[in-house]
Amino acid sequence: MDENITEALKLMLVGMATVFAVLYLIIGASNLLIAFVNRFVGEDEKPAPKAQSQGATINPAVSQAISQAVNIATGGKAKVDNIKPL
Repeated sequence: MDENITEALKLMLVGMATVFAVLYLIIGASNLLIAFVNRFVGEDEKPAPKAQSQGATINPAVSQAISQAVNIATGGKAKVDNIKPL
C-alpha cells in the first residue's frame, strides 16, 4: 500500500510540474507577442468625426459629469471621446 501512495504522489508532482511549465511558456509567449505588437504595429489613426444627428444632443452638464465619473473611476487613465444617446 505504501508503494501505491508513493507512486501516486510522484505522478501528482510530475503532473503539477508539467502544468506549471506549460502555463509559464504560455505566459512568456504572450508577453513576447504583446511586446512585438506594441513595438512594430502602429496605432490606427483616428477616423474623422462623424456628424451627429440633429435631434440627438447631449446636455453639457451631463457630458461633463460623465467625463468626471470616468476620470475618477479610472484614475485619470481613460478619456471620454464620444457620447451617443440611445
